[in-house]
Amino acid sequence: MGFVQITKSNIETEHICCALGAKQYENAVSEKKQWLSERMDEGLVFYRLDERAKVFVEYLPAEMAWIPIQASNYMYINCLWVSGRYKNNGYAKQLLNYCKEDAINRGMDGIVHIVGKKNYPYLSDKRFFEHMGFELVDQAEPYFELVALSWNKQAIAPSFKKQVKTFSYDEGITIYYTVQCPFAVGILEELRKIAENKGVPFKSFRITTKEEAQNSPTIWTTFGLFYNGEFITHEIISPNKFDKLLAKLLASE
Repeated sequence: MGFVQITKSNIETEHICCALGAKQYENAVSEKKQWLSERMDEGLVFYRLDERAKVFVEYLPAEMAWIPIQASNYMYINCLWVSGRYKNNGYAKQLLNYCKEDAINRGMDGIVHIVGKKNYPYLSDKRFFEHMGFELVDQAEPYFELVALSWNKQAIAPSFKKQVKTFSYDEGITIYYTVQCPFAVGILEELRKIAENKGVPFKSFRITTKEEAQNSPTIWTTFGLFYNGEFITHEIISPNKFDKLLAKLLASE
């Protein structure tokens, strides 16, 4: 099977893997495509298997990434995803190598990515990146880890921005999000209704610029859920799971 790169000239007719077959997320997918198109002018690459499958890598220069990190002259991987029956076929390694070759050709010093201390939904498998030569360079509470692969020993190691606060000032549920993942956009109104039915204040803040993202109160800017100012999870949570989480949080007060 071959691969295809999504560009501004073909993005309207090509699928971008996210939310394949989920009709309720069509508007969110359109917003994601618009976001991708704008980022392509900043060096973003979206490279996927030439099949109707969730097998792709999305990356861009770290200076342009919508994440609170410092990683001068590194490439940042937004997402590397190989799902279902496509796993264990070497696709993840091929996608990562494509990113590496591109970064080297651009004169960069390495690649950087965010993983979890253990396996979490929406975060990459830490073991795979360690196997591919990535090393831990920084950590952020409660479970985020920054890993990097560098081929320039003189390069400054990437790090999370130290000024990033991991709390919100709002009561109830507060969610920070971007349109980088259609699921994050598509699920918000369902979560809002659940919170309102329980009498819990609910606010959502869409991060709309790179500057907002790089100084956001959540490390994983695609989705960050807070309760009474405390970070709870980066997971784009289902309505059923959110209902149970909210009941648990209310019971603990």
